[in-house]
Amino acid sequence: MHRDELERLSKADLIELVLRLQRPEKTSRTSSKPPSTDRKEQRERSKPGHAGHSRPLSDDVSETVAHCPEACPCCRMTLSRDLLADEVGVHECIELPAIEPVVVRHRRLAVRCPGCGTRVAPPPPVAGTPFGPRLHAVATYLKTYQALPYERLQASLLDLFGLTISQGGLTNMLRRAQGCFQAGREQAVAALGEAGVVTSDETGVRIEGSNAYHWVFRCKQAVVHHAAPTRAASVVREMMDGHQPDVWLSDRYSAQQGHGLAQQTCLAHPARDVAYAVEASDDLVPFRLKLWLASASELADDVTRLAASTLAAKRRALERRLTGILASPTSCDLAREL
Repeated sequence: MHRDELERLSKADLIELVLRLQRPEKTSRTSSKPPSTDRKEQRERSKPGHAGHSRPLSDDVSETVAHCPEACPCCRMTLSRDLLADEVGVHECIELPAIEPVVVRHRRLAVRCPGCGTRVAPPPPVAGTPFGPRLHAVATYLKTYQALPYERLQASLLDLFGLTISQGGLTNMLRRAQGCFQAGREQAVAALGEAGVVTSDETGVRIEGSNAYHWVFRCKQAVVHHAAPTRAASVVREMMDGHQPDVWLSDRYSAQQGHGLAQQTCLAHPARDVAYAVEASDDLVPFRLKLWLASASELADDVTRLAASTLAAKRRALERRLTGILASPTSCDLAREL
């Protein structure tokens, strides 16, 4: 804000502005910000007497080399390797083997039939793509699981394996590999269509330079990842194909509502908002909400071990507590938003 804008503010507005500026920064614990944006704290140094940690020895050893002393450092006498020895230390050297692409060139040779004079050539030994299944697997892993863009995927294959592959070639490679996962995807989508409890969330992503959304649907039997150009409820309806589970668990986004017979709100989002309100305010309402959320989580942990009557009583008690908290007056705008 500029100086003239500040001069036009009332005393109450200035006080509110100062209080907002004094609020702590939001972190991954108190908001949806990723942990990578958190301010890094300096690591504590090991205290005197702290037990050291070393890398555990490998179970699978390619080669073992025994090292024996060649001469005595005191009298300079040569020491035979046949002397009785005991092990005083073990060290390992771990290295990657030199990786080079295996290129097999197939030459088709035509001959003239001595019987009828026909020129005969063998069929092509390699049909379709020149790239093998291992190369397909590596490219698919780097592109999907490690999320490398095409330029970095090209550079990785060139730097690591000495392979020069165009972006068009990589695209065709990934399209061919897609068919290997189609049966598993169909099974996962079918499991969603029969599940009693389904959880879902979505987040924005960039696909081929355009804005899109990464949807995730999860049930006990499967997890389905789905890319869509929209964040609308139509994505959910298309995925569920008319099936309405008993419980739909999601955040409070409008497109996630109304897809199940009952709606369960994910408590992680309000828990982060409550944690931030507790840090930014001295009001008791956010703190009471924090305690209530902890009690709700404890009840969820014990839900399979409690009798139905006990569970119902504890649930009613939680509902009464929440009603009392929501009816409490508060001067904290963060609490009112909650």
